[in-house]
Amino acid sequence: MNTSGSTNFFALLLAGTVLFSCTNQGPADKDIPFDSLSNEEKRLPENALKGITVHEELVATLFASEPMITNPTNIDIDHRGRVWVCEAFNYRPAITGNETRPAGDRIVILEDTNGDGKADKSTVFYQDPELNAPLGIWVMGNQAIVSQSPYVWLLTDTDGDDVADKKEILFQGIDGEQHDHGMHAFVFGPDGKFYFNFGNSGGQIKDRNGEIIKDQSGNPITTAHYKEGLVFRSNPDFSEMEVLGQNFRNNYEVAVDSYGTMWQSDNDDDGNQGVRINFVMEYGNYGYRDEMTGAGWRANRTNKEKEIPLQHWHLNDPGVVPNLLQTGAGSPTGMTIYEGELLPEVFHGQMIHTDAGPNVVRAYPVQKDGAGYRAEIVNLMVGDKDQWFRPSDVCVAPDGSLMVADWYDPGVGGHQVGDLNRGRIFRLAPPKSPYKTPRFDFSSIEGAAKALENPNLSVRYQAWKKLSAAGADAEGVLAKMYLSHENPRIQARALWLLAKTPGIGPQYIEQALKHENPDLRIVGLRAARQTKRDLEPILTKLAADADPHVRREAAIALRNQHFPTAPKVWASLAELHDGQDRWYLEALGIGADGQWDRFYAAWLDKTEDPLADASTRDIVWRSRTGQAIPQLARLASEESVPLERRLRYFRAFDFNPDAAKKSRALIDMLEGPSVKQESTENQNEVKKLVLTHMDPAFLTSSPTAQAALTTVLDETYGTESYLEMVQRFERRDENPRLLAMALEQSDNSLGRNAASTLLRQNGAGMIRQVFTGSDDKKKLNLLLALRSIGSRESIALIEAVTFDSSLPLSVRREAASAIGGSYSGEDRVLALLKEGRFPENLLPSAVTGVSRAWRKSVRAEANAYLDTGADEANSLPPLNDLLAQSGNTENGMNVFRTNCAVCHQVGDMGMDFGPKLTEIGSKLSKEAQYLSILHPDAGISFGYEGYVIEMKDGSTLGGIIASQTETDIDLKLPGGNSMAIKTADILKMSQMESSMMPSGLEKAMSTEELVDLVEYLMSLKRKS
Repeated sequence: MNTSGSTNFFALLLAGTVLFSCTNQGPADKDIPFDSLSNEEKRLPENALKGITVHEELVATLFASEPMITNPTNIDIDHRGRVWVCEAFNYRPAITGNETRPAGDRIVILEDTNGDGKADKSTVFYQDPELNAPLGIWVMGNQAIVSQSPYVWLLTDTDGDDVADKKEILFQGIDGEQHDHGMHAFVFGPDGKFYFNFGNSGGQIKDRNGEIIKDQSGNPITTAHYKEGLVFRSNPDFSEMEVLGQNFRNNYEVAVDSYGTMWQSDNDDDGNQGVRINFVMEYGNYGYRDEMTGAGWRANRTNKEKEIPLQHWHLNDPGVVPNLLQTGAGSPTGMTIYEGELLPEVFHGQMIHTDAGPNVVRAYPVQKDGAGYRAEIVNLMVGDKDQWFRPSDVCVAPDGSLMVADWYDPGVGGHQVGDLNRGRIFRLAPPKSPYKTPRFDFSSIEGAAKALENPNLSVRYQAWKKLSAAGADAEGVLAKMYLSHENPRIQARALWLLAKTPGIGPQYIEQALKHENPDLRIVGLRAARQTKRDLEPILTKLAADADPHVRREAAIALRNQHFPTAPKVWASLAELHDGQDRWYLEALGIGADGQWDRFYAAWLDKTEDPLADASTRDIVWRSRTGQAIPQLARLASEESVPLERRLRYFRAFDFNPDAAKKSRALIDMLEGPSVKQESTENQNEVKKLVLTHMDPAFLTSSPTAQAALTTVLDETYGTESYLEMVQRFERRDENPRLLAMALEQSDNSLGRNAASTLLRQNGAGMIRQVFTGSDDKKKLNLLLALRSIGSRESIALIEAVTFDSSLPLSVRREAASAIGGSYSGEDRVLALLKEGRFPENLLPSAVTGVSRAWRKSVRAEANAYLDTGADEANSLPPLNDLLAQSGNTENGMNVFRTNCAVCHQVGDMGMDFGPKLTEIGSKLSKEAQYLSILHPDAGISFGYEGYVIEMKDGSTLGGIIASQTETDIDLKLPGGNSMAIKTADILKMSQMESSMMPSGLEKAMSTEELVDLVEYLMSLKRKS
């Protein structure tokens, strides 16, 4: 269950607003406290609730546990109150090394037959070797939709024995087999459609015949048209596939309320404290990757957000929908909308969400805020004592109670499973609320209408089927529900059915568009869109609606609308932007997509001064038309405004499609009076910004721009900005200074990047001159700068020094060690060892150079030439004995600094290569910490997989892809260095099967040091 990520910036939210109590667990309070139990006793089902704190107004009971079920990834509850469970016993065996169940994973139906609130009957609905760790289930009567990349299956029980005897492919070709970032669960919407999503390993989707599915605009649903994780909607027969949102990382499960509003969570690159909750605006871009280039969030960019959790989602970029809430580190999983009445009122109509990372089940009560929302956090269950509590999903039962699935494992994320034989289902309800499923009559219109009010989706699906089939015969009962029910969400459910009933639908849509409740006006508009009504008169009217949420939906509805007055309607909506509401602004951007020239021109006609205030400046900033470039240039060059506030306008140039016009405008800024009027402090910074956002091809057309570049290079020498400018404009005349920078800063990433850039600019001859010179210190510095580059040319240069007998032995030893400083270099060291090329006085240095290689095979083979036995296993106590030991946190920090900080960060300590560990103690239990160290291949976090890149020049590079576009790759190397690679220079790229964290790391430390290290890692917890 790799879901991943969290920040002190939002830590105050984690406290919630409701007090908690441990006194609601009944008889368990009389037993031994959780902390006093042995490790074995803590894992027993009878003690399942002792380590969990529950909301003071709720009681948690154990509905089911092992051995009845194991490893639940996703659940659903049918109209009979039975819990259907997806099991994942066979989760990632190739990585975890765990045993497998040859018969395959299972879909299990759990039932309470005697009314005591506990499952006493278990039925295997489906089991097959092809079923491997399914991630989603949606139950509809005798059928279930099961999501397991690369397939989505429809399983049917044709003879009523609760065993599926028919399996059909609904979708296929989805990437991410046995991967948590693939296809997730389907849910039923109030509009009678299915909603579902996949994470950023999904890539594409094909129909049952193997054909790529096209979206509502006729575009194939592939990475060529969409970025990263996607949200989908389809008809109940799976036709008319729509892509409703994109550019998520791992949006685990979409939830839809009765108004048709979508909500979901998304997880960050592990350890970056950026897990988020999203209100999903239709067709929105959610910013995981750079919209224009596809670059990752770490890539440098103008106006980059100050905090990493915000940088992670490109929130300062025009065209990115804002986040509702950021919840810090976590591994977010299942979500539902609670539209029942059994639970306390604070949960009514709200998201309920499971996050397996911080061991919590939460609600996010929302309030309207402008055209969007704001939210807080209220916890329902917290595994504050038992970190094995890993809630993976939550569903609403027909009686209004909640069922929570618990993966129950020492770890979560990174494809890690520490215990294959456990799993729990909990029920949450107020005290004295026995589990009783109401009886439903789906055979009559009246009975179905009553069932439509139920909070359980499977019940509502059965009701919808009956009422939809009844057509106009159901009008009377539905109209009464719509017009007079006290709950507007139930009114909305009735309205959806009425709006889609042939013959009578239009009249109810018209009524809804005039309703006093803006939420029902929104339902009316959404229904008009889905039933393909003429939107011109509707949007013309709603453009003046008093409610910003209604206007937001009207703006979105303009997308792909080409009626004659559409530009005028959009301009009217744009006039009502207040300059403070990012939700509204992005809705305007979504609506104008593909028609910016028409819409922006209409707005200019109605706008006296497009730069008058924040509201009009926002429109300029968000626009995607060359018509906006004059205004954008004025805003960027407004010297009376602090430069920091103008950065957003420079960044906006990157999103404007008129390359020639924007480059000309930027050059005009340099050649005109604006730069000269800047303060002395700002002048060079403005020049740098202009050059950064200008197409390099235009440099030769402007002597002023060329002079500005010279000035900027002089002012920024020795910095990352200097290297970026040299690389951007391919300035080979800067090679002498690149060499000087490599020598001056050889011990950091800037010096190494300078050496790498020098080689790419044909500067090898200058490097050879240093090695043939008389300054040994320069030679040593240059070897240090070259060692981690790993290109064929850099290794050849180092090797030449190694075997040059005219050089001092100290230099040659350093060179012998430096050969193995990269992935390609490790292989070269082994080849040289096999050939017997290293003389005896260089052999130890060469072997030492690969002593920290992440490939155990490299270390073992190299050590064999010294015959030291350095890689032989040390003797560690059994895991249970390690768990029983207490360590010294302060000493553990020193062990971390020595052994781990080369690749991991805790706060500001260490290198940014592998996942950040600042709050790892909140995510992983003590057992999981040991497993991650002892068996790193079993816990590779998504986004931190290693890649081997074979270059056309014959060299081989190894590292983590931090950012990738069509033309460039930013490769992170162990130690925190980065290397820029042109995709045109790549011959082949493949993912490593093993973790880049060295196996056998524990052998470099004593048992005491290992225990101290784990003690330190466990102390790294989220601050509340």
